[in-house]
Amino acid sequence: MPAIPDPHVSSALPVPRSLPPMGGIGLKSVHYNNVLDDNAATKRPSWVEVHPQNYFGDGGPAHRWLTAIAGVYPLSFHSVGLSLGSADGLNSHDLEKIAALCDRYQPSMVSDHLSWSGNAHDRYPDLLPIPYTRECLDHFSAQIARVQDRLKRPILIENPSRYLSYRQDEMSETDFISALCKESGCGLLFDINNVEVTATNVGLDMNAYIDAIDPGIVGEIHLAGHATERHDSGPLLIDDHGSIVSDVTWALYRRFIERVGPIATLIEWDTDIPEYDVLMAEVGKANAILADPLSEEPRHALAR
Repeated sequence: MPAIPDPHVSSALPVPRSLPPMGGIGLKSVHYNNVLDDNAATKRPSWVEVHPQNYFGDGGPAHRWLTAIAGVYPLSFHSVGLSLGSADGLNSHDLEKIAALCDRYQPSMVSDHLSWSGNAHDRYPDLLPIPYTRECLDHFSAQIARVQDRLKRPILIENPSRYLSYRQDEMSETDFISALCKESGCGLLFDINNVEVTATNVGLDMNAYIDAIDPGIVGEIHLAGHATERHDSGPLLIDDHGSIVSDVTWALYRRFIERVGPIATLIEWDTDIPEYDVLMAEVGKANAILADPLSEEPRHALAR
C-alpha cells in the first residue's frame, strides 16, 4: 500500500494540464490504492475526475490521497452542487469552496450541470431540469458568468438526464445548449448516456441529438450505465451510474467519435462501485474506440 503523503506538500502541484484525449475514471476512495500502484501501470486511467464537494473539508486523509493522485494524473472537478438554474441564483457557498480547491489543486477542467437543485428555502439531492426558454437561457448564462469570473477560467456544463419536458419549452435541448455555450463562453461536458436516457424518456431522436452537437464546444465526454424500469407505457430509464455502459450508449459514442475524433472520455460509476478491473475494462472499450472508431470490434450500431 502506498504511503499517504504529507498534507503540507499540497502546494507543490504541477501547473494545469489539458485532459488527454483518452479514457479516465471517476475517482472513488476504494480505488485510491489501485491508481497509485506502480505495479499496475498498464491498468491506469489517463486522468481522473472527482466531485469537489467530497473535498470541502480543509484537511485529513482524503486531501492527502488527492494530493498524491494530483501529482500523477490530470484532474477534472465535476461539481454537483452549484445549482446554476435556481431562480434565486447559484450556491455561493459551494462556489467559494470550489474556488479554494481550484487554487489548491489546479484542475484541468471544472464542470457542473444544466440543472437546479434548490431554492431560497430548501436544497434537494437531485439535478432537476430547467425549461428551455429565453428567460432561463439568460439566467443560466448569468450564473455561469459568475462562476467563470470567480474561478478565472471557462467551465463545462453537462447536458441533463431528463424524465419530463416542460410545456413552455421554446427551443430544443441541443439548441439551448448551443446558445448557452455561445453566449456564456462555457463548453459542454457531453454525457452520452444522458442522451439515451433523455431520448428514451421524453421521445427524442438519439442520432439526431448526437449529430446536432458541435464538436467545437465539447471539452469532455461522460459514459455511464443506467437502470431500466418496465411500465405499461414503455421503458423508463433511470440515470443511476450503477452498471456497465449500455450497447446503445456505446453505439452513440462511436457515432460521435467517428465524426469528431478523440476527446477525453470518462467512465462514470457512482453506485454499486465495481472492482477496479471491471471499471478499467470499460476504460479499455472507450480507448479502443478513441484509437479506431471504424474498427471491426463488436458494434451495436443504431439504425442510421
